[in-house]
Amino acid sequence: MLLSMTGYGRAKLPYREKVISVEIRSLNSKYTDLRVKYPQNYREKEVEIRKMVSSYAQRGKIDITIEVKSEQGDEAFGLNKALFRKYFQELDGMATELGLPKGDMMQAILRIPNVISTDGDQIDEQEWQTLMDTMNAALKNFGQYREDEGKAMETDLRSRIANILEYLGKLDPHEAERVTRLRQRLNQNLEEYLGKDKIDENRFEQEILFYLEKIDITEEKVRLDQHCKYFLEQLDKKVPSKGRKLNFISQEMGREINTMGAKAYSANIQRLVVGMKDELEKIKEQVANSL
Repeated sequence: MLLSMTGYGRAKLPYREKVISVEIRSLNSKYTDLRVKYPQNYREKEVEIRKMVSSYAQRGKIDITIEVKSEQGDEAFGLNKALFRKYFQELDGMATELGLPKGDMMQAILRIPNVISTDGDQIDEQEWQTLMDTMNAALKNFGQYREDEGKAMETDLRSRIANILEYLGKLDPHEAERVTRLRQRLNQNLEEYLGKDKIDENRFEQEILFYLEKIDITEEKVRLDQHCKYFLEQLDKKVPSKGRKLNFISQEMGREINTMGAKAYSANIQRLVVGMKDELEKIKEQVANSL
């Protein structure tokens, strides 16, 4: 089971003459970055709200918006006119004194705490329970969204790993051709510079072995195959959070693929390596967005 770090969930429930709605959005992030927007009289519950969302969402850049709307209209909400007027006079006077542009002061002041207020400063236990029920419903929808996204990501990742293994299986024939071409090229160069009669066959074979050891990619192929299988094993595990481990494995895969590219000395092998690199980059993109 793989979960996406991208998610969305929304829910709303009625409470007396109000409707409480909760909306949760998340994007990928290395850490938990939680931002909460709520009515002023919910401030005392911020810690509990944060703890609830953080424990469920685990990781990501998360925005949660809590709204309380009156079914009767906006009469349950009001503008603190005295406080608004005071802010406006102070800011207007300061802007005039300093010669600063006044811009849209009204919108700026409306975002200041306590300028928009509700009739009730406290929320009772029943309203708090309704909020918790709404939060739970939104989190459930949020979790389902992440799970659905994760299933699509997992299918794509398995396909990419299969493609890398397919490229890996195509290397062997080109390796045999590479050895033959290397032997022929070295022999031809020696004949041109020294003459065929002056070539020391024993020394020639030693040089061939030296070059073959330098360009041998057997170890890299074995390790890449192991990394791919380990990647699939991690996908099979029934743990929700595995993105960091998959990211580490993909980095190890990249090292082996890069080393094979450096040792290629063959256009055919290089093309296969480029194909593996392309698949790996797509894997990294998906893993970066997994929980």
